[in-house]
Amino acid sequence: MRPPRKKVDFLGGDKVEVCSNEDGFLGSYYAATVLSRLDNGLYVVRYDTLLQDDESQPLSETLFPKELRPAPPPLPAKDFSLYQRVDAFDNDGWWLGQITGRCDHSKYYVYFVTTNEEIAYPASRIRVHQEWLNGEWVLSD
Repeated sequence: MRPPRKKVDFLGGDKVEVCSNEDGFLGSYYAATVLSRLDNGLYVVRYDTLLQDDESQPLSETLFPKELRPAPPPLPAKDFSLYQRVDAFDNDGWWLGQITGRCDHSKYYVYFVTTNEEIAYPASRIRVHQEWLNGEWVLSD
């Protein structure tokens, strides 16, 4: 039996990540800031990297709590291991992948199962993958 999911109440100004469920973006996460919590329990967020269609200002959206998670704590990682699960920053968001090789001292190949692509990234655009489970950050296997 799974333990009950811990509820997180976000406050205005909290840094969060928003999970995308759109086709082609499934499983990607985008940094945002909570602007407010509405009376109906939904949250209004402003994205850090996504812009409105006219690109005049950051995109804001109203979202269900289940679409949000706190921003993960930074974990220092200078070297990544073969087959380690990581998040790579691309197309304005974080995408789950797996290290498949190293191409020089500062770049790694990351494979994405959702797109069947392998792309080289500098280490500065890769982070250790963490899962938000039952109200806590857990290192991925």
